[in-house]
Amino acid sequence: MKKTPIALQLWSVRDDMRRDFATTVAAVGKIGYHGVELAGYGNLDVKGAKAALDAAQLRVAGMHVGFPLLRSDLNTVINDALLLGSRHIACPSWPAVQFISAAACERIGEQLADIGRTLRAVGITFSFHNHAPEAKTVEGRTVFDWMLGAAAPRDLKAEPDVYWLHVGGCAPEKFLRDYGARCPLIHLKDDKELGLGPVDFKKVFAAIDDVGAAEWLIVEQEAYNHTPLESVRLCFEQLKTWGRV
Repeated sequence: MKKTPIALQLWSVRDDMRRDFATTVAAVGKIGYHGVELAGYGNLDVKGAKAALDAAQLRVAGMHVGFPLLRSDLNTVINDALLLGSRHIACPSWPAVQFISAAACERIGEQLADIGRTLRAVGITFSFHNHAPEAKTVEGRTVFDWMLGAAAPRDLKAEPDVYWLHVGGCAPEKFLRDYGARCPLIHLKDDKELGLGPVDFKKVFAAIDDVGAAEWLIVEQEAYNHTPLESVRLCFEQLKTWGRV
């Protein structure tokens, strides 16, 4: 089995990152992570973040960038991504109040695809990251189905979050088998540290391995039994136990 590199979504250690980005990513590198997915640059600018990541020997697996910034200042986003060596950008969320009909969900997919076409022209892949509401059913299909169905796969990929799919009532392994070829980035999350919640990672990894398209597996923590840095260390150790590192 070829092992997919493991990154950390830096939102997991957001408070540490805001205080001291360089020290935080150095600690992430020492844990053993191969890369990071950015959610801003903490207390640094993009050039400072680049220097800190280089010093920590961490690659940039991707970047989370909100839709308002993607729409208002896409050129700056592109320039940052090229400087950082990021081949992936993901829109991290969408207001769930807009998931009111199939047509509304398709319009969201079309808007995202417009951005994806521009990014594709400069060699950057664009994805959408889900939370639980994207797994709910609207007019016979899930929100995520309508969104992805309205966009060409080359213009809009999926960055599935396995925990939020589960919370939303969608088996993550089914989503990965249905859309895995369209999922270069996959978020590994559980209720607190990996392996301590409801996600069946045996099934998740079987689907990931069978499809074989994932470029990065990305740990994200939003609830903790320990300090954030200790929690993400325990997640990495759990991935070692599972043979993923």
